[in-house]
Amino acid sequence: MTASGRTALVVVDLQNDFCASPLARARFRGDPAVLDAVVSSAAGAAEEARRRGVEVVFVRFTGDPDRQGASWRLRDRARGRPPKCLEGTWGAEFHGVLPAAGEAVFTKRACFDAFLAAGFEEHLRARGVEHLVFAGLFADVCVDSTARTAFQKGFHTTVLADCTTALHLPYEEVLAFMRVLYGARTPASDDPSAWDAPAVGPEEEEEEKCAARPVRLRG
Repeated sequence: MTASGRTALVVVDLQNDFCASPLARARFRGDPAVLDAVVSSAAGAAEEARRRGVEVVFVRFTGDPDRQGASWRLRDRARGRPPKCLEGTWGAEFHGVLPAAGEAVFTKRACFDAFLAAGFEEHLRARGVEHLVFAGLFADVCVDSTARTAFQKGFHTTVLADCTTALHLPYEEVLAFMRVLYGARTPASDDPSAWDAPAVGPEEEEEEKCAARPVRLRG
């Protein structure tokens, strides 16, 4: 399998209620131009992935109250947060970049982690994907939640530094945390190496073979 075949770009939550609605602008404490730049860069990354033959996978969020758990509803009531990205509304629609024909779309229903979306992991495994490149919102919320799970499930992770930003925490600290905690690479999207699956050395290959080899007990 080629390097491009082992890699998938995961576009996370580029939706109106996170990018463009009055609610989105009110929640984001930074310069609104940053959000616009992230959307533009992420759209460019999707086009570059397609040009390289890298699969593009879209993830969307819906926050309908009937899908929220009790803890989610309690948090929103305590903080006075209205629900976002209600199914069937303009707020839930993609913003700035749309899935091309045949590209997979997965829905997170009131949760952060794309691995909790039905079929997401199965889709990646079926295609032999080993390396996930992330773009979208937000680096300290859904991008982090998904990338962290990806690492624990054995996927290599790359977070495109110009294709996301943070909502709650200092952005550079979030990127540094990702690099330290789960070895994420954080290049800009114009870095050609961002699209290459990390090379696995002979020692790692042997460890993987040993891990996959069944143990037979002698009786």
